[in-house]
Amino acid sequence: MSQTPEEVSEVIAIAQELKSALHQYPNFPTPGILFEDFLPIFRSPDLFNKMIRAFKIHLDETFPNIKIDYIVGLEARGFLFAPTLALAMDAGFVPIRKKGKLPSKLATAKFTKEYGEDYFQIQLESIPEGSNVVIVDDILATGGSASAAGNLIQQCKGNILEFDFVMELDFLNGRSKLPAPTYTLLSGQSEQLK
Repeated sequence: MSQTPEEVSEVIAIAQELKSALHQYPNFPTPGILFEDFLPIFRSPDLFNKMIRAFKIHLDETFPNIKIDYIVGLEARGFLFAPTLALAMDAGFVPIRKKGKLPSKLATAKFTKEYGEDYFQIQLESIPEGSNVVIVDDILATGGSASAAGNLIQQCKGNILEFDFVMELDFLNGRSKLPAPTYTLLSGQSEQLK
């Protein structure tokens, strides 16, 4: 089942509308970074619904004969839309949390951030072996946190279908670190601020 021309144009129109709702903040959080704040999307029920619809159209088209078992969201901004997307896809939602926030038997993965190292964890029993998983987060930058999330799903012996992001900083080439295909809803930044 491929996207109809109407669905393709709907996703393009939604992406343009969402992009126009973003707020931009030059030199935040550090000089040379253009921070694109996607939080205004959540202030509008209409825009939030459209964002979820665009991801759903994409996933339905990309995986027409595959049941997506879990949408996995990364702490913290992936939590803003992953549960809603999971409901739309009739899938479960599983959070990946920072170290020390979850009980039970855990898988742990380290990743490097611009200001040091951090750890993600997942409850091992949350992803049964062989489950089909889509990992979602707000932005793909260096790929460190998304790669760590992928590592956690692999430790659970889950099947990563795709990584999905609202935006991508193309110039950082983060997708090259990821062990599965990557989809970005909104066109990303191709270079840093000068």
